[in-house]
Amino acid sequence: MADVEIRFEGDGIRLLAKACSDLGAGKGRTAYAKAVNEVGGLAKTAAGRALAGQTGLKVGVTKRALRVARRANASDPTYAVSGKGGEIELKFFGARETRPGVTAAPWGQRRLYEGTFMKGGAFPNRKTLALGGHVFERTVGRKFRIVKSGLRIPDEMIKGATLGAWEDTAGLLPERVERIITKTTNGLISAAGSGRGRRRR
Repeated sequence: MADVEIRFEGDGIRLLAKACSDLGAGKGRTAYAKAVNEVGGLAKTAAGRALAGQTGLKVGVTKRALRVARRANASDPTYAVSGKGGEIELKFFGARETRPGVTAAPWGQRRLYEGTFMKGGAFPNRKTLALGGHVFERTVGRKFRIVKSGLRIPDEMIKGATLGAWEDTAGLLPERVERIITKTTNGLISAAGSGRGRRRR
């Protein structure tokens, strides 16, 4: 699958217009971009955690898999997160060797991959192979290849609990815009009153 990019813009036109009305075009665009970047960062963190639970990967792995492709600025209020990669190797899912084969838990569901192996030698005196901790399966003759899980980050980041994390966090954007407007004006424009674009004297 091709790389996937999540574009996080929220209720863009209305909120940007509101910020520009309350603060002026320059400060308004800057304030809106700051709010988008704050909420985008929160969304990326939430999605990384959700992705870990959804896939069975460690949180550290999923956080590294999601990268900020673009940050919002005054001229382009877009925050983008990308996820790259093909099938993930089985070793990243808590792989453990047993006599029948290796067990691992992609998608959080442990199963046996019969006939696969991680070590060499005869049971019970198996020895670790200096091959990166991968899970292998035999092919033709004495050759072998790395076993992969079938799970891809670009597929997983736009469905299930991870998609829900993106959507839920997006709802924070209006509140952040209001808060930044209030902070930028030292309270001269309040969150409650800024909808009318009026300044308190």
